[in-house]
Parts: sequence; C-alpha cells; structure tokens
Amino acid sequence: MNHDLESNKRNAIAFYRMAYHGEPRKAVELYVGDDYIQHNPLVGDGKEPFIAYFEEMARDYPDKDIEFVRAVAEGDLVALHTHQIWPGNDEYVTMDFFRFDDNGKIVEHWDAIQQISAESKNDNPMY
Repeated sequence: MNHDLESNKRNAIAFYRMAYHGEPRKAVELYVGDDYIQHNPLVGDGKEPFIAYFEEMARDYPDKDIEFVRAVAEGDLVALHTHQIWPGNDEYVTMDFFRFDDNGKIVEHWDAIQQISAESKNDNPMY
C-alpha cells in the first residue's frame, strides 16, 4: 500500500492540534481508525482513554499552546516535532510518532517529551 505522505502529515498535525486545543472527541472521530494503540504510559490504550486524557488536560490547562516545528513522513509513519508552552512558562519539546492504516487513519502513537532547560551549553534551540 502506498501512503499519501503529505496527507498523512496534514492529518497528524490536524489531529494533534484539535485534541491539544480541547476537541479530542472530534479529533478521534475525524482522524482515528477502528483501533488506537497508545504507548504513552500516562494514557490508557484505546480511543476513550485518549479522549478523557485530553479533555482533562484542556480543563486543567486551558492556556497551553503548541507550535508544530516539523513533520516527517515515511511509509505508514508520521513524526511530529513540537514546541509546547504551558502556563507558568513551562516549555517542552516533543517528538510524536503516529502510525496510519491503509485508509489514512491514525491507529498507533508513541511519544517522547523533554522540558526546555533555562540553561544550555550551546546556543541552538531544541526545536
């Protein structure tokens, strides 16, 4: 199966942005396949635990924001590199990986997150 890499990148970004900004149920309805496998240990497996996690996040941190720095696609995978800004000026860099099914729907997710340090031994941004 040939995946539409550009479409998958757009859909991964739209999915993440929509969920992050408080519409996880709509994001799941539009962009997730029949099953959703979650590898983040803080989020339960499946669609409903994902929705509950992001609804809670939206309620507890309504002023958070996200910038999508880059998206890379290969085969059935899309990788997103983001810069997140949370209340209290906490900033994070994340790397999220999404696997797409043959219908162009997200069916699996992995991520890594790192807080941006106030000090650095180089002048290069983390994002």
